Amino acid sequence: MAKRYAEFILRNKITTVILSLVWIMAMAVGAQYLTFTNDYRVFFGDDNPQLVAFENLQDTYSKNDNVMFVLVPEDNQVFTRDTLIAVAWLTERAWETPYSTRVESLSNYQNTSAEGDDLLVEDLAYEPENLNKADLLRIREIALNEPVLVNRLVSPRAHVTGVNITIELPGIDQTVENPQVITFVRALKAEFMQTFPAIDVKLTGITMMNQAFPEASQYDMSTLFPLMLLLFMVVLYFWVRGFAGTITTFFVIIFSIMGAMGMAGWLGIALTPPSFSAVMIIPTMAIADSVHVLMNYIQARQKGEAREASMIDSIRINLQPVFLTSITTAIGFMSMNFSDAPPFRDLGNIVAMGVMVAFVLSVTFLPAAMMLMPGRQQVKETASNRMMQNLAEFVIRRRGKLLVGMGLASILLISFIPKNELNDDFVKYFSERIEFRRDADFASANLSGLYLVDYSLESGIDGGVSDPEFQQNVENFANWYRDQAEVIHVNVITDTFKRLNKSMHGDDPAWYRLPEERELAAQYLLLYEMSLPYGLDLNNQLNIDKSATRMTVMLYNMTTKTVLALEKRAQQWLRDNSPVSMQKEGASPTIMFSNIGERNIKSMLLGTTVALVLISIILIFALKSIKIGMLSLIPNLIPAALAFGAWGIAVGQIGLALSVVTGMTLGIVVDDTVHFLSKYLRARREKGLDAQDAVRYAFNTVGLALVVTSMVLIAGFTVLTFSAFALNSNMAFMTAVTIVFAIVADFLLLPPLLMALDGKDKDND
Repeated sequence: MAKRYAEFILRNKITTVILSLVWIMAMAVGAQYLTFTNDYRVFFGDDNPQLVAFENLQDTYSKNDNVMFVLVPEDNQVFTRDTLIAVAWLTERAWETPYSTRVESLSNYQNTSAEGDDLLVEDLAYEPENLNKADLLRIREIALNEPVLVNRLVSPRAHVTGVNITIELPGIDQTVENPQVITFVRALKAEFMQTFPAIDVKLTGITMMNQAFPEASQYDMSTLFPLMLLLFMVVLYFWVRGFAGTITTFFVIIFSIMGAMGMAGWLGIALTPPSFSAVMIIPTMAIADSVHVLMNYIQARQKGEAREASMIDSIRINLQPVFLTSITTAIGFMSMNFSDAPPFRDLGNIVAMGVMVAFVLSVTFLPAAMMLMPGRQQVKETASNRMMQNLAEFVIRRRGKLLVGMGLASILLISFIPKNELNDDFVKYFSERIEFRRDADFASANLSGLYLVDYSLESGIDGGVSDPEFQQNVENFANWYRDQAEVIHVNVITDTFKRLNKSMHGDDPAWYRLPEERELAAQYLLLYEMSLPYGLDLNNQLNIDKSATRMTVMLYNMTTKTVLALEKRAQQWLRDNSPVSMQKEGASPTIMFSNIGERNIKSMLLGTTVALVLISIILIFALKSIKIGMLSLIPNLIPAALAFGAWGIAVGQIGLALSVVTGMTLGIVVDDTVHFLSKYLRARREKGLDAQDAVRYAFNTVGLALVVTSMVLIAGFTVLTFSAFALNSNMAFMTAVTIVFAIVADFLLLPPLLMALDGKDKDND
């Protein structure tokens, strides 16, 4: 049947090529509907409990997506006339930022003071051009002693300051809205630095992080993708030794990408950095199918066979194994649909589609196009062929020692898996080549960071935020957090109440404490709110009926393990020291990212198990042997286990990226096993060879192709390790390591296993 199919394709080669092009173009049209989402929330499913909690909090209070201008004066002095003039200039212009709802800085900080029996609320640095030395000293004294400002809008050393812009996008089309904000603030930064050249500017904040996602992918596409294609072509030409095979494989790669991305567009999949990496993963899968067809074709040509006869025979012996490897690879990638992070689901689906497109092209377009291109005869035996023959003899001769040695080495390496611990750092998702990462690191070290935890602390009654007992509980919780080494700043409403109490008592420092009466506190709050200008109200800290308050804890950039440990201690403190109404879990992007790794690992364990069961069933039926099908599980599972064991020794931390590696690589490593087993069984069943000769046949017919495809896969994923997005980089590195272990297992472990367990009969039942 496979032979008749091959003959049909070659009889109609021109028609096959044309139909292949039409089919690809029809799919590729869908690419016009592709969009690139730049919202970090895309990493979380709609039912993610941490996302639900965070959205509930943002529905209660104003949103805290932001852009932070971190200003770094050349003289490291914030409280100078020139710097405060620059801060005031930037504060005023920042209100023009699209979708801005709030701008906060030293210049417009609403400082309170007493004027007789009246409360005076005014900008801290009003008309800075008129400030004298005494004014500057007074402003410095106030700012550096105000908890609301220190480590939030000014550093304790007064060497950097910030202008924070709160952004609230309409959410109609964030792919348009977010770039509008970024375009404006970058232009504003350029104008600021031209106007005030003695002050450097760093840009950070959640909105900047959102923009860093598509920019990281654009960086990869412009630098890594061309390098990967060039590397593939060089490697392929070296092994294929011909223009025809190289150019047709190149078109298979490009068409596979076009088809997969086009179908993603038709299906309405929004691209993200993880899913966009499919553009660089699909070529590695596509080239593998092409290599198997080409290598057997070349080997037949080296024996002097005619071109069409060689291609027909290559398709005949490769059609089933290439189909099997494509199906199993697709299943492996589709297991990523169990991921708790939607971008990885999209990645799995796009690559799975690309794999199946590549399969169709490798058994239709590739052989037809090869026959339409000029070719040359190669009759000599190559050094590569002799290398495979020598390797086969070595494995057969040392099969006992290899079986014991590989078994012990595998057990030893696998024993290091428990050394891995779940840990991550989401700011470090971005390479230092990305400006956002550099600016975020600077901001965390010198002012404030992106990592924060929000708490909605409820009193249980309307207006309860003015209740002295509730205020004291909130104050105690804030003070506990301030004592933690991981904390930069705590923004809490009780600081405002203490400041108001002091101001309403003639600015006497002795009265810098919480009001003792609820009615008095409520009056202070009302008076203060009535004095606040537009855009600087307390909606970011109080809910509508003033029954609850938001407390925001800013943290240094840290790992997810540290964040979760801190949150666990906070919850224990709340249980031990506060009423039930206040016992609420923290909610923020930091908490969301800190939990996603563990959730994803648990969901991917199920996905990998389902994929493994499906792949095993397919192999048992396709190979027509329960014994061989079950035996294949060993070389299929060991590579990922060995890779995680090696990771436990070298690194020891597993994050979101590595949580999908086992499922993703399962389908890839199965490829080599399937090809080796299919040739082995062909030798046993069709040629009547014993186990040792069948191993020789497998090495001689498919060994070189396995080396080439493994080299291509390793090279491709190695290039991806240089991605500007750490999730892609770490995932690619572990995949490359897994593939190395896979080829070692298929050459040094699988053959000894076959000879030990399958050497007594030829029926393989």
